[in-house]
Amino acid sequence: MHSPSPDEANLRISWPDAIHAQFRRVGIRQVGYVPDAGHSRLITLCQDDPTIADVVLTTEEEGVGLVAGAALGGQRAALLMQSSGVGNCINMFSLLRNCGFGCVVLVTMRGEFGEFNPWQVPMGSITEDVLKLSGFLTYRIDSAEDVEETVGAGCDMAFDGNLQVAILLSQRLIGRKQWTR
Repeated sequence: MHSPSPDEANLRISWPDAIHAQFRRVGIRQVGYVPDAGHSRLITLCQDDPTIADVVLTTEEEGVGLVAGAALGGQRAALLMQSSGVGNCINMFSLLRNCGFGCVVLVTMRGEFGEFNPWQVPMGSITEDVLKLSGFLTYRIDSAEDVEETVGAGCDMAFDGNLQVAILLSQRLIGRKQWTR
């Protein structure tokens, strides 16, 4: 088994900080999410940031309304969700595309590398295809060193071009979830 070097460990710890820095850079003022362990550090950063309103959602599709409302009010919003939550949003995603609302969605992936829960595999295996069919440009991040550049470019594309961009944060990046008794 490979033990991460101190540099690798710092990169693994710092990728949520890099995403938060990009949110600040592009002026995201609202972040919607259903609580998720994969996004926990990023959620904490957003909660602690006085310039960002963190909005706890009861279901992921509410986040599409959050993005639309933010855009109509002159603000930028981002959504954080797990791959299983993408399936909850399919009908609502049409609002983003039809109205031309720029949107960035960060998706922590489940159902792939080392997944212990077979219930996560079906949606995890089709998440990217579902997002593409829903009109999103999709980008995948497998290593921490690609976070800053990919998230930065995705935010620029979303908000400069009024596009819908989804960034998939792989299980290799967020770390394998371990089943415990």
